[in-house]
Amino acid sequence: MNSQEATALCAYVHQLCPQQRFNEHTPDVWGDILAPYSLDEARAAVVTVASRQAFVAPAEIIAEIKARRAERIALANIVYDGNPLETGAESAAAIREIIRAAGDGLTGPSSIRASLGAGDRPALPPGADHGPYEGRAAAVRAAIGKMPADRDTSKDPRGRGCRRCGAAPGASCTTNGQRRKDVHPVRLEDTQREAAGLPLLDLDAAEARIKAASAAALAVRNEDQEPEVKAS
Repeated sequence: MNSQEATALCAYVHQLCPQQRFNEHTPDVWGDILAPYSLDEARAAVVTVASRQAFVAPAEIIAEIKARRAERIALANIVYDGNPLETGAESAAAIREIIRAAGDGLTGPSSIRASLGAGDRPALPPGADHGPYEGRAAAVRAAIGKMPADRDTSKDPRGRGCRRCGAAPGASCTTNGQRRKDVHPVRLEDTQREAAGLPLLDLDAAEARIKAASAAALAVRNEDQEPEVKAS
């Protein structure tokens, strides 16, 4: 919010709360306090606060703005699966940008997943590509574009869909509705076979092969852990 917008906001508050006193310095002070927020969200907050009391303070405006932003972030149902090609700082920056965009209301009440493709990205509200929203809208698209929707399926198992649980490319595998930290073994098997230029196995055959390999590895491990019996 700039100084002109702060002046306009004070005039708006004065119309809603005629008994509230203002002077020539009030817009400057309010502008300093409300600088991080837009005029539109401040006006909306003023309407809410003024509908329940006779006077409006900057702190109450900020509290209302934060409450509405928290609601929009909760409605966005943000899920970020991560990208192994990103650094920790890049992932943190992408998540912060997506959360900020959700708070600004640029994503709508929908789920933002790492598996979103270009045709699945949430629509921005009317005017989001124009005027004061232009920079933020571009940032939202850039942040969502950094999400791992185009992973290399020959190297990253999450770059392909999972035949076991039906997870979409870029999304984590799930078991009984709970997101897994790792992928299903068949998804890894498919990735390895594709990288080697081999055709994918039938799902049942692939799982049988994985179980056999796991059982063999477990048997070897148990043999290594058996204590030696010394002859008396």
